[in-house]
Amino acid sequence: MTEKIRIYLADDHQVLIDGLIAVLTTNKSFEVVGFSLTGENLYDKVTAKNADILIMDINMPEKDGIEVLKEFNEKGYTCQVIVFSSYDDIKFIKEVLQLGAKGYLTKQSAGEHLVEAITTVYNGEEFYSKTVREKIFKSFAGREKENDGIDVEEVLQSITEREMEILELISLEYSGKEISDALFISTNTVETHRKNLMKKLNVKTTIGLIKFAYKYNLLKN
Repeated sequence: MTEKIRIYLADDHQVLIDGLIAVLTTNKSFEVVGFSLTGENLYDKVTAKNADILIMDINMPEKDGIEVLKEFNEKGYTCQVIVFSSYDDIKFIKEVLQLGAKGYLTKQSAGEHLVEAITTVYNGEEFYSKTVREKIFKSFAGREKENDGIDVEEVLQSITEREMEILELISLEYSGKEISDALFISTNTVETHRKNLMKKLNVKTTIGLIKFAYKYNLLKN
């Protein structure tokens, strides 16, 4: 039997929590191991439950999501965090990503993408709903080119044809599995190429890869 993905929920609305539990428990791959209506002691609660994924709102009483993420950042992540919020302000998005969240979903898009977000983040990738991606891209579109701390010309010459194919598909929001299917390679090979790209381009996230690609006009579209 395949081990289930252990999920912990945190939101200050009981009705929403109940709805999420109802949806998630219909999926045989998921197990909801607990929930909280506040951010107080959330790190300890999630760790005690040995959760794989924490789905968390930003706006919570006693300790908000930003404060919780700071605690995770300081103490060390014991699970992956997906922010699940009605806020789509770029300020919040940037802050939670800088603090180590691996996913950001707006509540408006949750019904369509929640399951995909959980499985994507659990498999070591990042997931952002479409509106969040658009806001991230717009936030750096048109900026002056910054010094990335690398020799850009040398790096561009070092990117292989296969890596460029993968970068193109990442920019089109393909998951690791979709890329492996499209290129007829294993998901492990996709992940190896993705990590090599991140190392070459001196970035830490998939969004960083796409940002670099747009900045230096590496994408065909």
